[in-house]
Amino acid sequence: MLVKVLGGIDAISGMILIFYGMGFEIQNGILLFFSAVLIFKSMIGFLKDFASWIDFLSGMSVILTIFFPAFVIIEVIFGILVLQKGIFSFL
Repeated sequence: MLVKVLGGIDAISGMILIFYGMGFEIQNGILLFFSAVLIFKSMIGFLKDFASWIDFLSGMSVILTIFFPAFVIIEVIFGILVLQKGIFSFL
């Protein structure tokens, strides 16, 4: 059950990252909330596996692109990885 809930959070976060990277306007509060959730999820795994590192790096990149919006294409890449991880947790 917990895997499905965390996978759902991953899927929503991945879609938000993809839309943000494609140029849609998303409020900074929503972005900060989901980046904090991704960073917190990565700390649950203590950064031991590759999936935790993807969560951590995508959360940190969202925080950085809020302040420095030059590398927004990175958000699309991380969004695809996080969305894929969320989809595979439902299988």
